Amino acid sequence: MPQFKQFPLPDTAEGLTEAEILTWHVRPGEAVKVNQVICEIETAKAAVELPCPWDGVVTELLAEVGQTVEVGSPIITIDLDPTGAAAPAAAPAGSNGRIGEEAADGRVANLVGYGPKSGAAKRRPRKGGTAVAPPAPVAASPVVAPPVAPPPVAAPPAAPAPVVRTPAVPAPAPSPAPAPALTPSSAPARGGYVPLAKPPVRKLAKDLGVDLYALSGSGPGGVITREDVEQATAPTPEAVPVLAPAGSRERRVPIKGVRRATAQAMVDSAFTAPHVTEFLTVDVTPMMELRARLKNAPEFRDVKLTPLAFAAKAVVLAVRRTPDVNATWDGAAQEIVYKDYVHLGIAAATPRGLVVPKVRDADGMSLRELAVSLEDLATTAREGRTTPADMVGGTITITNVGVFGVDTGTPIINPGEVAILAFGAIRDMPWVVDGQVVPRKVCQLALSFDHRVVDGQQGSRFLADVGALLADPGVALTY
Repeated sequence: MPQFKQFPLPDTAEGLTEAEILTWHVRPGEAVKVNQVICEIETAKAAVELPCPWDGVVTELLAEVGQTVEVGSPIITIDLDPTGAAAPAAAPAGSNGRIGEEAADGRVANLVGYGPKSGAAKRRPRKGGTAVAPPAPVAASPVVAPPVAPPPVAAPPAAPAPVVRTPAVPAPAPSPAPAPALTPSSAPARGGYVPLAKPPVRKLAKDLGVDLYALSGSGPGGVITREDVEQATAPTPEAVPVLAPAGSRERRVPIKGVRRATAQAMVDSAFTAPHVTEFLTVDVTPMMELRARLKNAPEFRDVKLTPLAFAAKAVVLAVRRTPDVNATWDGAAQEIVYKDYVHLGIAAATPRGLVVPKVRDADGMSLRELAVSLEDLATTAREGRTTPADMVGGTITITNVGVFGVDTGTPIINPGEVAILAFGAIRDMPWVVDGQVVPRKVCQLALSFDHRVVDGQQGSRFLADVGALLADPGVALTY
């Protein structure tokens, strides 16, 4: 017989609590295989494809496209035995019992087989108490016999069994339907009527103040959908002010996914960590000259060697002299956690918003390896393929505002870190060299740090070290 199983939304990255359904790749009635992609979700960190954990047939999609689902909530129901190979065994040979008749072994025939033996459900009496009465025979079968052939073992009137909404065939895990949300405690009936709606739709209606009893469902079987609830809250044409043309030039976009996660992270950081920002203007002409030479070197000919790669190398080298900027403030434990590794975060702008993927163990990479990793990271981020695992666990971050032609800024520290460096645009500017004003390649750096962990002296030394490495890459030989 069918074997239904629900697949709950998994936690695709540490700390996630919910995700939005972006698209479904399957539909009810479609056969699925293990590891087949069934849907794409958007978490607070990235867009992720979810694979199917079982073979079977899709029976129901429990979440709609655009719906935000909490981690652990079921999103799809799959029949693991659509062929019915595990159906109950037929009646014993020679029994040929008819509905309502008692077989030789004492069981009563019903629509789906045989019920329990009469008197077979007895229990031993409790110590010091009275014996527990056996359950009503009808409880053993979730099917009510047709009126033309009522079973003689129906439940006594004093204890009717709730068989109104039971499935036609018993199953280990009944197919989920809107019915679970229609319990008397969650949706009290009015005149015997209970509106059909899934729990997320009921929550939306409650939040918006919509009475489900006043709606007519547009879904299958009259189920009230999310669109029905939202339609009920949409202003009527009469309610829209005629003299308000500006309203037609405004758009409201729900705050969700990456945007909501970014906003929350920035608020938490800005109002938790006391930020201090320092600035430094650097002549990076020697760095740009070295870059031009290395681009012609055989080992760099197939590598996109950007100024950001030099900035990344300078940061990981400067961390050696000032490990305080590569730490975490643990307020719960009242400890400062110093990291003996560098997971370098690179802020990247994508169509979905700001993401900060990490270059793992950047402190152990050569300049070429850093350049390759940064290019791979940027390509993956632009294509929206950055996984949630690649965006957690950073230790220090660089935001390359220079690619937008911006000189500098006051970056906000990523939660869980204590420092972030803004790398500005490289411009031709007048610069004094040996008493002469000459054109040079100049950029500005800005370092924001958490003053709970990093003192002014430590932050200043770190920023000065980064600047010195960019102004004269040969300084790296002294580290």
